[in-house]
Amino acid sequence: MPTMDPTDFRNKQNSLAKAHARESNPINDTPLRRFLVLAALKIWKTFSRQRGGVTFLPGRICVKYSSLAEASTLQFISQHTSIPVPRVYCSFTHKDQTYIVMQKIHGEMLAHGWLSRTAESKSKIHSQLREMVAEMRKLPPITCRVSNVDGGILYDGRIDGPMNFGPFENIQKFHQYLRGGLDAHETNLDDVKELIAWHDGTWNMPVFTHGDLSSLNILARGDKVVGIVDWETSGWYPDYWEYTTAKQTNPFNLFWKDEIDSFLEPLPKAQAMEEIRQRYFGDY
Repeated sequence: MPTMDPTDFRNKQNSLAKAHARESNPINDTPLRRFLVLAALKIWKTFSRQRGGVTFLPGRICVKYSSLAEASTLQFISQHTSIPVPRVYCSFTHKDQTYIVMQKIHGEMLAHGWLSRTAESKSKIHSQLREMVAEMRKLPPITCRVSNVDGGILYDGRIDGPMNFGPFENIQKFHQYLRGGLDAHETNLDDVKELIAWHDGTWNMPVFTHGDLSSLNILARGDKVVGIVDWETSGWYPDYWEYTTAKQTNPFNLFWKDEIDSFLEPLPKAQAMEEIRQRYFGDY
């Protein structure tokens, strides 16, 4: 039997980790910008289109209700890669709500019309995505920590436990968290023992990971990828994490599961291990 309840273990680990987490900083945060953004939202929010925690203002501006870490990630990716992401104009926190004021990218989600694309069109999209992922994975990590872009707390509502969690001093500690603290001597299940042995093995340094490369988060105009959006689940993760998270498609995106191997390196062993983890330690 586990020495500690999984929920208690995760809560304890998060409490300890929070004390060492690095904070993300606001971007271009001035009193005037705050006033203008909040005033614009008050005036336009009733009339403006909203989708997925984003309010679209007149012109090519939108405001996302997210975290300073996501804004920092967008800036980091923009500065260090050629991956197309929304430009961040400013980000700040007001009354416990974080606002990211950013560029609205003109493009359509790949989910719209993907099945009607020709094989040639799909191949062009796959090729661009492969290049973008390869570029992102070449970003050098500063430490072996599993963390957000700034070394701070991660976010993922799909993982069992609090949506905000970590950071972790290494990949093995992250894996232990995912299992709710369970160690090999605490189980008689052969597949769980196999998972733990894999989890506790030797790992390369973390790689920067989007964490949700769904067709809903990739924007295109024609055959050109013009934007990768929704970076709230991003961070420095084990090198398999991009693949296994992309494979977990939502009900509105099931067709995309068949496309993943066309732009991410297939990792059948990692996928098999993740399926064991999901079976015993949470829905995702």
